[in-house]
Amino acid sequence: MNSSNYNPDVLNCIANLSNDEVFTPPELANKMLDLLPQELFRSPTTTFLDPFTKSGVFLREIVKRLDRGLADQIPDRQQRIDHILHRQVFGIACTELTSLLARRSVYCSKTANGKYSVSKFDTPEGNILYRNISHTWVNGKCKYCGASQAVYDRGSEAEQYAYMFIHTDNPKKFFPSMQFDVIVGNPPYQLSDGGAQASAKPLYHLFVEQAMRLNPRYVSMIIPARWYSGGKGLDDYRDTMLNDSRLRVLVDYFDANDCFPGIDISGGVCYFLWDKNNKGLCKVISIRKEQKDEMTRKLLEEGADSFIRFNLAIPILRKVKINGENNSFAQIVSSRKPFGLDTKPQLSKQESPKHVFIYAYPENGYIKAENISINKKWVSDHKVFISYAYGERGDFPYFVIGKPFYGAPKTCCTETYLVIGPFTSQIKCENCMSYMKTKFFRFLVLLKKNTQHATSKVYSFVPLQDFSHPWTDEMLYKKYGLNDEEIAFIESMIRPME
Repeated sequence: MNSSNYNPDVLNCIANLSNDEVFTPPELANKMLDLLPQELFRSPTTTFLDPFTKSGVFLREIVKRLDRGLADQIPDRQQRIDHILHRQVFGIACTELTSLLARRSVYCSKTANGKYSVSKFDTPEGNILYRNISHTWVNGKCKYCGASQAVYDRGSEAEQYAYMFIHTDNPKKFFPSMQFDVIVGNPPYQLSDGGAQASAKPLYHLFVEQAMRLNPRYVSMIIPARWYSGGKGLDDYRDTMLNDSRLRVLVDYFDANDCFPGIDISGGVCYFLWDKNNKGLCKVISIRKEQKDEMTRKLLEEGADSFIRFNLAIPILRKVKINGENNSFAQIVSSRKPFGLDTKPQLSKQESPKHVFIYAYPENGYIKAENISINKKWVSDHKVFISYAYGERGDFPYFVIGKPFYGAPKTCCTETYLVIGPFTSQIKCENCMSYMKTKFFRFLVLLKKNTQHATSKVYSFVPLQDFSHPWTDEMLYKKYGLNDEEIAFIESMIRPME
């Protein structure tokens, strides 16, 4: 390569500081802008807002498209740039630092009224706003974002991460005379909520909901994909999104590294196009490494309560449902803390008539029977144990769940495990485990399992079987009439479990 011709884009070189605020590569920003009707960039009246700009990449790429699209209507380049920057492109920065970055990307100057700004404004911020506002604390939490007062109650001189766009009941106040056609960007993902083990509260859905309140024609954002299955504060958001027929395109990356190299976001990421005036089915584009497939469908498959992210899984799931089995494997999976015991009970190394053997992590032991607060009958039953959490990264195939193991009478477990059963004999436990180890079983779990945690809900697509005999994949493929292509897809996704 001739070094004199090498002209790298500086916005490709910015390092992410955390998984909370992730910078968007220019190539990805343009893929999202490609989803919009391109005539928007040929109109001098279209207005755009990035309400959580960081590097300014979305605004910059929008300006470049408008500059090309309006060349015939506004031939003078300076007049065209002035028109675009003053009347069409707007932003709200996440932090003081990102406000300077964004203005540098869009105006070529960290101050919009500075000497080197490509279009002169009356104020240093131009149309890219930033205010270092404070959280509104109620009972130790911010009433707008749920941030922990213990973590984020700082002096005014420190960055408080009280993002302007969502810390108000009236988002229109920032640009009161504007009605935006397009709201686009990459919002902050989470903030610490003061819980244990760096517990964090998702934020991204709050930005999506606030954007909708501005009633734009289009919304396009890239966000973590964990909302597909709901969870921590996301259940209502999931239900709203999956039942909204204005969500017309959803691009799903199972591995976030395919979007953001070096960034580990559990469950992957997605970006979408919401079109206010155009209801219909959604084009779902699934991307795994070099594999890409598209399917136009409802976001909620018939009878499902969560999003099926793999298009090739839809015909498989339909065949399972057509079989008419009403009972789900989830019915025999316990809730968390099946015996009411957390991860650190008081253990003994000595067995005695008053003690019960307990499976715990990282070390097993014995516990007093009187400390078991719920499901005491299960102690004397035959059962199967399975780990509550099991995480994997990288490309497929996956195990999906941990290896199940037999729980004899006079055993229990901490919340590290869930209980399957109980059963009337050890042989039925073994037959159940043979089913759980099949690729078919674990593939259906995968369709619901978007994080490392596996509550009983992730087993709801799995039909309950007769455990008077063991099961194999060949038996299940035949029972549900899967064809060679469907079998090959399952085999490519799931690793054998001995």
